[in-house]
Amino acid sequence: MSKSYDIAIIGSGPGGYVAAIRAAQLKMKTALIERDRLGGVCLNWGCIPTKALLKSVEVLQEIKQAKSYGIKVSDVSADFEQIIKRSRRVADMNSKGVEFLMKKNGIDVIKGSAQFKAADTVTVKSEDGKTETVKAKHIIIATGGRPRSIPGIEIDGDKIISSKEAMTLEKQPQTLVVIGAGAIGVEFAYFYAALGTKVTIVEMLDSLLPLEDHEITDILAKSFKKTGVKIHTSTRVEGIRTAEDGVEVTISANGKNETLKADKALMAIGIRGNVEGLHLEKAGVKTEKEFIPVNEWYETNIKGIYAIGDITGPPLLAHVASHEGIVCVEKIAGQETHPVDYNSIPGCTYCHPQVASIGMTERQAKEAGYDVQIGRFPYSASGKARAIGSRDGMVKLIFDKKYGELLGAHIIGAEATELIAELGVAKALEATPLELSKIMHAHPTLSEMIMEAAGDARGEAIHI
Repeated sequence: MSKSYDIAIIGSGPGGYVAAIRAAQLKMKTALIERDRLGGVCLNWGCIPTKALLKSVEVLQEIKQAKSYGIKVSDVSADFEQIIKRSRRVADMNSKGVEFLMKKNGIDVIKGSAQFKAADTVTVKSEDGKTETVKAKHIIIATGGRPRSIPGIEIDGDKIISSKEAMTLEKQPQTLVVIGAGAIGVEFAYFYAALGTKVTIVEMLDSLLPLEDHEITDILAKSFKKTGVKIHTSTRVEGIRTAEDGVEVTISANGKNETLKADKALMAIGIRGNVEGLHLEKAGVKTEKEFIPVNEWYETNIKGIYAIGDITGPPLLAHVASHEGIVCVEKIAGQETHPVDYNSIPGCTYCHPQVASIGMTERQAKEAGYDVQIGRFPYSASGKARAIGSRDGMVKLIFDKKYGELLGAHIIGAEATELIAELGVAKALEATPLELSKIMHAHPTLSEMIMEAAGDARGEAIHI
């Protein structure tokens, strides 16, 4: 059995399914091939269910602090099993939502594992063993990635777990070692620590969230330490030994070794691309360090074959994959479009306090040769932050002193992941500190801090 399409997309994550919808909108006959659940890792095992988990512990912490708001609450406890079940329900709803969108847009969903037979042909084998052939003028690979491990250490899914197991554990661990302090590691460290697990973070680089501005990550580290999270930065994991009662993680720093004992170890050191099993060699597609290199329009070394999202390497973010999918499809369709601006990608970490950023850090800007102009505004000086009981945090804006260009924006504190959107617009529209400081913001709001930080860059902040 053979079917022909204008575009066939392998993988239904936030890159694949968004690309499929845009292709259908542009009147292209579209097939979406998926071996598992629609929505990929993001909707089923990543972005969405983790945010559901984090919301549960945010509510728990709010209730525990109710007395400070003048509210009496007693007998508060977390039901770990129900928190996990709620997260899975949210994931199911989102996956079903993608299924609806596929039907609405007339996209053929083909269930099974895809393998290239030629540059314009893939075979799709379903779970029941049936095989069908799909031919397409254009094929987009959007198979995403999976957790990476330290060489020589296997993620066994029991004692040494990945993020997937961390969000579906049957029982809350009493102790947990988190290896890697990127967004995934930091979010799970916060989640489990908020539930009472004794958490230790081990990071090879010199700070939590090492890609973020260090002034911001210093604030985050202080907050984590207040909650009892132990942090080992500039520290290597030399090995992990598993036993019936847990794990022993051997770490080294400054020439000294130490052994950390815990119920489980969470491996959160990064992502590797899902390039295996596609038989890319039959189409002639090249790979590089477990990823697929592409040009600015996401075409591989083979004409007519494209790749988007995590399979192409960093930045490994769902919204990047979606944006790449749209640009890729529009280019294929002959639409006027623009390459993705990788210097203006918002990054968000949903721990507490939240961290969000866009553009350069202060260090990066200075290393690039800019004479920087920096504006800061603390949450503690915000009337709205005081009113809602969220006084910890800061807005930091980095401008080029010569032309006023917004080079980077960094926020730590309540609703940081929502506030960053305004700065994304400001950066795209080339707003200067003068313009940002003169735009009237509603009072009282957290967004006023952006206006104030821009004013501070000019020495004109009002409330500090």
